Amino acid sequence: MLSQIFAITGVNLKSIPERWGPSLVIIIGLAGVVAVFTALLAMSEGFSATLAATGSKDNALVMRGGSATELNSGLGREETNLIKLGPGIRKGADGKPLASAEIIVIAELFKIGETLNGSNLTVRGVEPAAFALRPKLKIVEGRQFKPGLRELVVGRSVSKQFDDAQVGKTLRMRGSDWTVVGVFESGDAHESELWTDVEVAQSSFGRNGYSSVLAGMESEKSLKGLGAALKADPRLNLDVISQQEYFSAQTAQFRKTIGILAIVVTSIMALGAIFAALNSMFAAVATRAKEIATLRAIGFGGFPVLVSVMIEALTLALLGGVIGALIAYVLFNNMSVSTIGANFTQVVFAFKVTPVLLGIGLLISVAVGFIGGLIPAAIAARQSVTTALRSA
Repeated sequence: MLSQIFAITGVNLKSIPERWGPSLVIIIGLAGVVAVFTALLAMSEGFSATLAATGSKDNALVMRGGSATELNSGLGREETNLIKLGPGIRKGADGKPLASAEIIVIAELFKIGETLNGSNLTVRGVEPAAFALRPKLKIVEGRQFKPGLRELVVGRSVSKQFDDAQVGKTLRMRGSDWTVVGVFESGDAHESELWTDVEVAQSSFGRNGYSSVLAGMESEKSLKGLGAALKADPRLNLDVISQQEYFSAQTAQFRKTIGILAIVVTSIMALGAIFAALNSMFAAVATRAKEIATLRAIGFGGFPVLVSVMIEALTLALLGGVIGALIAYVLFNNMSVSTIGANFTQVVFAFKVTPVLLGIGLLISVAVGFIGGLIPAAIAARQSVTTALRSA
């Protein structure tokens, strides 16, 4: 049995160069399916990875009760002071609670080379503790902003993509001029932000309160204690979640949208690829009808014929899948793009073509090849020897 399968499969595979046209239809079709599927999910994966890397589980983010985002939240000075006195907040180097009251403001900047349509970016006013609470954030160019001055440090992604966001230049935002004095890297969503002193931001943008308070907790368990204590205070109406949970939650809708889009587009393309494979394999079987009938006449069984045709279809499908995976990896892996985040501001992130996505893409390719090759293989195996020899 195996010798018959190997013999027929060898003949089939060796004859592929004589049928490059139909074979290429299968290969190119499945390469497109895998490339599109992988690219779409690589975008979702990159966005999620960027936001998931933002924040820490032992940092508590406190916002006004019912606020979905920092942009929608508003806290007064008295509330902010009460939050900082909450239980479980660890002390900073100065002996004070390690907490940063922050405000979020949206500013419109133009990407380099653009003059018509600006993009919204997050301007974050922070207190000194903000840097200790985000240890991954490092100033890599220039210096830190000085309190009391209209100075900014900007994320590396902002510096690369937007006009006047480079060290030494002046940015005009909402009627006031700001000097860019430094660039920072953090490897997360903060690289899409501009940071300044919170008091300067309040006076410049006409804000009295804060958007949120970020507090460093003694442990992850302390976060629940802080939440319970603040909930029990009748003067306050606050929500407390971990900083990492907040940013991870922002990816849910995006992942859902991209996931549905990937399924719809991939299904349509896969359906086309199945018909292409069916057509190509029918043509391949038809052109070799006499050859297959001759093999059956000299004693080769129907099952080896079926298996050999299936192996040919799966080989072409796998080849198309590998090509599609390579295209997706070379063209899209680490490609930097931006999209609107939960605060209606730009979040810069990079596509991530992961081994899991490539593996799923190859499985889809093999599945399409299996479906497309099954019917032609079954017909070839069941074909009457006499009929085949007469029609050939």
